Amino acid sequence: MSDFHPRYALTTLSEDEQLFFDTVKDFAREQVKPLVREMDASAKLDQRLLSELFGMGLMGIHIPEKYQGAETSFFMSVLAIEALSSVDPSVGVVVDVQNTLVNNAIINFGSDFLQQKYLPVLATTTLGSYALSESGSGSDAFALRTRAEDQGDHYLLNGQKLWITNAMEAGIFIIFASIDLNLGYKGITAFVVEKDFPGFSVGKKEDKLGIRASSTCELILDNCRVPKENVLGETGKGYKVAIETLNEGRIGIGAQMLGLAQGALDATLKYTAERQQFKKPVASFQAVQFQLAEAATDIEAARLLVYNAARLKDSGKNFLKEAAMAKLMASRVAQQVTSTMVDLHGGYGFTTEYPVEKYYRDSKIGTIYEGTTNMQLQTIAKLILSDYLK
Repeated sequence: MSDFHPRYALTTLSEDEQLFFDTVKDFAREQVKPLVREMDASAKLDQRLLSELFGMGLMGIHIPEKYQGAETSFFMSVLAIEALSSVDPSVGVVVDVQNTLVNNAIINFGSDFLQQKYLPVLATTTLGSYALSESGSGSDAFALRTRAEDQGDHYLLNGQKLWITNAMEAGIFIIFASIDLNLGYKGITAFVVEKDFPGFSVGKKEDKLGIRASSTCELILDNCRVPKENVLGETGKGYKVAIETLNEGRIGIGAQMLGLAQGALDATLKYTAERQQFKKPVASFQAVQFQLAEAATDIEAARLLVYNAARLKDSGKNFLKEAAMAKLMASRVAQQVTSTMVDLHGGYGFTTEYPVEKYYRDSKIGTIYEGTTNMQLQTIAKLILSDYLK
């Protein structure tokens, strides 16, 4: 099996980017791969891996050096997520949420106080989590009901958050609540909440179909006391924090789905070259070759979209449409490719002996979180029709 090395104009990596990608990929193969099956079965992230991720600097990729981060590009985060997800998408999404959501939100909207207090620990020791969703607010994110009551020098937060990634292991949470439900989206405010703040607790952990080692939990806020200085951005402008951060997060999920699909294809190339039927390798049959060729082409198309969106983000250009397209395409490709790879493994593909069944299970979440497929289509349609429907 030969490793993937980008060769096209849009996907060409610099020498430093290629070295970084290869280093993370080697780490995933050597340190993550032996733990994948155990973590999936136990639905728990191995804490040794979390320490290694921090030690490699992968949890603060574009946090400024003055806050102990690596201060590199958003694109580097995408490469790390892709490389890790090619071995275990559960580990990929841990790094994704930390970099594209939590760190980005504090870098872009945090006061000097919040940046000085939280960015150094997010870069070196502490996992972060991003809490927007509730039981009644999924795609309609701004229908949230969690309340924030002004108490002078602090706020009291009350409510529940659901489906929150990294919640079990995280020590720092970005939580969205409304200062006045009657104001609609204009009441939404973002807060930085520490796990040991009074009134905060982690509730039920979900038992999931895929990415099982990544914790997904309920958060309970019962008169949770949050200092005024922990407001992220402006009071009543939390919708801006959410929208802009999730736009970047879509690219991260695209990278996760891209890595996942590539991992499933790589495993199947190896299997079909070794598996004998009718005294020939399965890969020698044209029908199999065509399916592998289709998968490789679809993955390459998704890679172009994901990398392009990340490059646009780093260049300071508008990337909203491209981010939505990247997530839409990559999540669809991940589901189609992994389904085909299970088929090409035959009966073995339906067992846990080979990795493709896990890639297949892990792929489903890509069309759901950080904006469903329909929400991506709505965003794309709105933008391409903006000059025609006014």
